[in-house]
Amino acid sequence: MIGKKNIVFGFLYLVVTAALGPVMVTMYDDYYTAIDEKQQLVGRLQALQQNQFEEDLETLSAEQIARANTDGILSLNKILNIENSIDSIKGGAHAHGNLEALLNIIIGVVLGYLLVASWLKQLISWLFITGAIMHSGMLYVSRIFESTWAESILNTGIGPICLLSGLLLAGIASAIGYQTGKQKASAPDI
Repeated sequence: MIGKKNIVFGFLYLVVTAALGPVMVTMYDDYYTAIDEKQQLVGRLQALQQNQFEEDLETLSAEQIARANTDGILSLNKILNIENSIDSIKGGAHAHGNLEALLNIIIGVVLGYLLVASWLKQLISWLFITGAIMHSGMLYVSRIFESTWAESILNTGIGPICLLSGLLLAGIASAIGYQTGKQKASAPDI
């Protein structure tokens, strides 16, 4: 069965991309720690400002105020950086990878019911595997390992082109040669 490799690839790839869930959970731990740190620093800044007004600028230096402002801004920046990292994984490699893994499983099953030329089935099969690797696989590598070469592959658009081509060919092949279980059993694989 030609689609078997897609089914096997799909399940294994789903494990890899779904494993990003626990990675994001640990990132959320860092996120909440950064929020607590920001609350302390901003609270210190607010206390300094309140103290400044009560004591009429007598005891606070410009350096103390500047340091408190800087610490507050840096803590906010740290939160934003963590949020961006989580969002780039969640909306990129995790979501697209899970979808493309499931697409490979589905196309593997569908290929078993298609009565079309073997080369067409192979082409559809490899387009889906290649598309998943070149799209969500490169998203995974570029986001998790911060790899610039993976980002340059992503910028070519080869992954989405392979997936869309595979979907188009699968639709055409299904229109031409989709067979039910009884029909498939009596018809040879072309």
